[in-house]
Amino acid sequence: MNERRLLLTGGWILSMDPAIGDLRQGDILIEGDRIAAVAPRIEAPEVQRIDAAGMIVLPGFVDTHRHTWQSCVRHRYADIDPQIYFAEMLGATGAAFRPDDVYIGTMLGAVSALDSGITTMLDWSHVQNSPEHADAAVLGLRDAGIRGIFAHGWPLVEGASWMFDSQRGHPEDIRRLRERYFSTDDQLLTLAMAARGPEMACREVWLRDLRLARELGIRSSIHMGAYARNGTARGIAQMHEAGVLGDDLTFVHCCCSGEDEIAMMADAGVSASLGVHCELNAQGIGDLPLDRMLAVGIRPSLSGDTETKCSGDMFTQMRHAFAYYRSWMGGNHSRVANAPATLSMRDVLEFATVAGARANGLDHKVGSLTPGKQADIVMIRGDDLNLAPVSDAVGAVVLAAHPGNVDTVFVAGRTVKRHGRMTGVDVDMLRHRAAASQHYVLGLR
Repeated sequence: MNERRLLLTGGWILSMDPAIGDLRQGDILIEGDRIAAVAPRIEAPEVQRIDAAGMIVLPGFVDTHRHTWQSCVRHRYADIDPQIYFAEMLGATGAAFRPDDVYIGTMLGAVSALDSGITTMLDWSHVQNSPEHADAAVLGLRDAGIRGIFAHGWPLVEGASWMFDSQRGHPEDIRRLRERYFSTDDQLLTLAMAARGPEMACREVWLRDLRLARELGIRSSIHMGAYARNGTARGIAQMHEAGVLGDDLTFVHCCCSGEDEIAMMADAGVSASLGVHCELNAQGIGDLPLDRMLAVGIRPSLSGDTETKCSGDMFTQMRHAFAYYRSWMGGNHSRVANAPATLSMRDVLEFATVAGARANGLDHKVGSLTPGKQADIVMIRGDDLNLAPVSDAVGAVVLAAHPGNVDTVFVAGRTVKRHGRMTGVDVDMLRHRAAASQHYVLGLR
């Protein structure tokens, strides 16, 4: 028997592919790292059968913005003035991170993302204190086994010179990384730039950084409009005036960005990433721009942002996005015309899958259960007490499921979680090393 041919049988399939739709009971054939077929019933010889009866089967979730290096300092900053987070994590604390702290934080965040059904994640890694720190982050993603987009940022040593009207161009080490780790398209890891943009760098610098990313053939992800001080910079408008907006860009947050700037994004094909739970927890960040984005046709992706302030799993992001929009629009509070009167649960599930794949530049590979795409698949136990009996599979996923319901996870056809347990990762070792890193970083020795 060829163990690289798998047949998932009898699951409730949410394909997220309009041509396939949902199958109340269906099969998925995996050959190697790809989906070979999705149908109500598949007959295939010499396959390993996996019983998916009672399971909700869907594409792996896609996270488009996660400061994964911070995972060992989880849940520390949501109840504290946001300025303390910036002063510490992007100041002296972040500057003191060792390469090993970056490695274990990144690996912990990536493994726990997989555990919760996130199979693709953009690691927004703005802790590039040395080339060794960059290597550690890449290796943390690799060793976790996730489909990762490593978004290379800047150092936190002498951090002010990199973050406030900076005259310093993006670290040239990104060229070495491109050559060493990201030379082919047939691998799990890809490279992006975690760029600073007009809110953090002077015009000549952010333009040069963008040219560098495009020379390297990689996407750029940029924080925009978080907190009023950044909204007044009108960074999106600056990029529009320079004629450099494009579909290789993803803007994160945009909470205080102007309505006209959101329209500029839509016109240029710029993607959006909303870290919904963190944005709702971050005092002063501004209102979620979900209605403004939907009004101009932007289908935002979702992210876990930083686990120092929120929960990183995609179930939490979906649940909060759905409830926020329903509550907001239910009171007729929309600030813009043409915003949809309501948001469906399927819309939100699309944000967590299809839109995320598009924002990471990977929609040709992942985001839906489409034959020919990579076999990134999640199986959720529909017979768990908090979900059973399932009457609406989309509703079960968006409204009620949690990481503990995730039974099985495949990345490129490889099993990374089975029967509720991670495979191929020493979880006890991970916990031990993460605790030791936290003690060092927080000075608890």
